[in-house]
Amino acid sequence: MPRPSAETDAVPEHVQARLEAAGLRRTLATRAVLGVFLARPGQGLTHAQVLQALHQRGHEPNRVTLYRLLDRLAACQVLARHSDDRRTWRFTLQGAEAGARAAPLLPRFECRRCGQDRALGALPAAGRGWLRELQRGLAQQGDSVERVELALRGVCAPCSAGGGA
Repeated sequence: MPRPSAETDAVPEHVQARLEAAGLRRTLATRAVLGVFLARPGQGLTHAQVLQALHQRGHEPNRVTLYRLLDRLAACQVLARHSDDRRTWRFTLQGAEAGARAAPLLPRFECRRCGQDRALGALPAAGRGWLRELQRGLAQQGDSVERVELALRGVCAPCSAGGGA
């Protein structure tokens, strides 16, 4: 069995600050999980994908412990948690701007064939204007928006090149 990788020791400053603010320690398990996400920026990973990546790096975490750790990392905004088209939870590493009042909305693209899930660039100005108008309309009705998720679903380029949709 391979030895756990030392690359899991590097934790970005903004992530460390969120861990400390939430009272979470930077344990080996936490560093190992963060290492998986740091190696795949912008990708949405399922619990099973994280578990498989950890096994490949020589870690043998308990499945339930991993579920709990992913949930804790999402609660302190180190990871973003969302449900994909198949109703599977996916986790994505949050950027340094997460939790800030004006954090940009990052739409995601999900491939219905291969399950690829990746963050796209920040929402263009026209999209942000549309979103502000929608939130304003909801506020006038007394509704309060706490979180916005935008997912575009379709077939990725590699899957399209491999055959018909």
